[in-house]
Amino acid sequence: MIRIELDEPALARTRIAISPLTELVCSLFLLRRQGETPWPYTSWAVRARKVLRTDPATAPLALYFRLHRSYPDFLDPVPEEPAPTFTDQLEQLRRTPAEVIDEQLAKYHPDGDLPADLLPFRDDRQAALDRLATALAAYWNAAIAPHWPAMRAALDEEVLLRARALAAHGPDALLARLHDRIRWEPPFLTLVKEHDHTFAALDKRLLLIPLIFSRGALCCSTDHPDVVAVSYQSRGSVVLADSPVPATGDDRLAILVGRGRAAVLRALTTPATTSSLATALGLAPSTISEHLSALLAAGVVHRRRVGRRVLYGLEPAGTALISLIGRDSGRTEFVS
Repeated sequence: MIRIELDEPALARTRIAISPLTELVCSLFLLRRQGETPWPYTSWAVRARKVLRTDPATAPLALYFRLHRSYPDFLDPVPEEPAPTFTDQLEQLRRTPAEVIDEQLAKYHPDGDLPADLLPFRDDRQAALDRLATALAAYWNAAIAPHWPAMRAALDEEVLLRARALAAHGPDALLARLHDRIRWEPPFLTLVKEHDHTFAALDKRLLLIPLIFSRGALCCSTDHPDVVAVSYQSRGSVVLADSPVPATGDDRLAILVGRGRAAVLRALTTPATTSSLATALGLAPSTISEHLSALLAAGVVHRRRVGRRVLYGLEPAGTALISLIGRDSGRTEFVS
């Protein structure tokens, strides 16, 4: 468990940001797992590993595969803006001050015995940062950039929904429903993880970073003097899939309402637009509209206009339907 103590100022300063660089780093952590990478990342991972094997420019990224569970934040700095571009973040990394690197290296390696991968950042800081930034750019362009427009659309939808919840109900309500392995029991925000650590984030700013590549992993960045960043799994990872997951034969919700409508119901545990559902589920917008019309008529979902967008969400009957008979399958189905 990681337990983060948040005081009122930190809670009041809660914000949400997108971080392309953190997405990239998290994708590398996903690739270093043994065995076949699970759906929906499977085909993407095959191509990404080929990039790492065949493009010499990506060689410096090997350090991310050798990092321990905790590592200095300068290798994946907290974003300076709510929605920076990847280029913005590379420039941020390149200009990391020497004193920041020295302070973080001393924190993680107080005995001064640095791993070989980190020595260049102490001995020839700018050359090491430039070399790393060049490798990150090469990997980004080959492995992630082709998917980024769809990823960014899914992340924008996530940020919109979370920002609405924050504005309407405050940080307490937002944190209470952020992720099934994030617990908010004031004043502690608990990330359910294997290792134990407790620290106080007093008079700081809490920054939430949704990630497509998280695959359920929860990360916490604590080196910034003014910000504590927590990343979590965003919806929308299906945009990386080449094909949908086949439905399982024992899904009672799919048997009752059909596989497509079951997928839409499960996706609406967080309100969404027609277009975002189409992107997330890999279905045509017209198919999504047809399913939504039927579910609206049945009284299990509702629609509400927010500015120029129309959001769909679950009615209590829809929530009950999923809770009572819709949990048989361990994964959401994406079907045509």
